[in-house]
Amino acid sequence: MARILIPTPLRQFAEKNDTVEAAGATVGEVLAALTTRFPDLKKQLYNDEGKLRSFVNVYLNDDDIRYLQKDATPVAATDTLSIVPSIAGGAVACTAGGASSI
Repeated sequence: MARILIPTPLRQFAEKNDTVEAAGATVGEVLAALTTRFPDLKKQLYNDEGKLRSFVNVYLNDDDIRYLQKDATPVAATDTLSIVPSIAGGAVACTAGGASSI
């Protein structure tokens, strides 16, 4: 079974677990097992068409699956999947010369 790291913002959908294990031969199968176990997590990870949301990044060990075989990437029992939601935003600081982004 592969180990899956659940990021803090998504733990509320995975019974507050920071890691879980799920079986599967590919990334897609492991994520399917994960979202079957935690159905509320599915809508956080996938869009209405069943594709990973654009702001959800998945890494197999240290490799982004988008640069491997995506959902078809093979997974071994010793592998770790990391789910990394993109974080956007920032703040605008006011300075004597005007506003600037930080």
